[in-house]
Amino acid sequence: MPPDPYTAKQQAAARREQHKRRMAFMPYLYFSAKPELRAWAEPWQRQVHEQLRWLEAVELHPACFVAEQADVFAEPTRKVVLHAGASVAAHAFVHGPVTLSENASVNPYATLDGGRKGIVIGAGSRIASRASLFAFDHGIAPGREIREQPVRSLGIVVGKDVWIGAGATVTDGVTIGDHAVVGAGAVVTRDVAPFSVVGGVPARMLFDRRR
Repeated sequence: MPPDPYTAKQQAAARREQHKRRMAFMPYLYFSAKPELRAWAEPWQRQVHEQLRWLEAVELHPACFVAEQADVFAEPTRKVVLHAGASVAAHAFVHGPVTLSENASVNPYATLDGGRKGIVIGAGSRIASRASLFAFDHGIAPGREIREQPVRSLGIVVGKDVWIGAGATVTDGVTIGDHAVVGAGAVVTRDVAPFSVVGGVPARMLFDRRR
């Protein structure tokens, strides 16, 4: 007996929703999807983009990817900009000003808060799950509650082709050079030279990728 058409339709819809969830947590699947998947995935992403543009001060290239479950917040003075091939995965928190250059990716549960000066992520760089980049810092002078302390913001710059490992933290004022690698769980409090591999708390240079 042939399958019930309504049941088959329901199954197809359920599979599509599951594909969306997969792509949300693994955006590279969206960019590598076969034509039959992109036939519905691209209109879906256009809809996600349109809704986000209506709600927040974002600039989204048509060829970027934003998961429906991502938390993206951008005021007019704190824009979030995604270039072609950039992606923000499910449950990532992105608060502008933040710029993701071409093919940069923010993975699930990562946190990027741009403060006032902002965060710039270079082309092709990878921000792993649960990594945190905070482009601001509180004062700690005695005699004043932490919640009332002044807040500074110097900004964070991440070069191109950088890998920031899972659970790593990058503090305000740091510049990470092109092709550098930040080990999982590291706390980066000062600039990282190009091609350096750093790790530890606080992070220190382990070796140069070219040697």
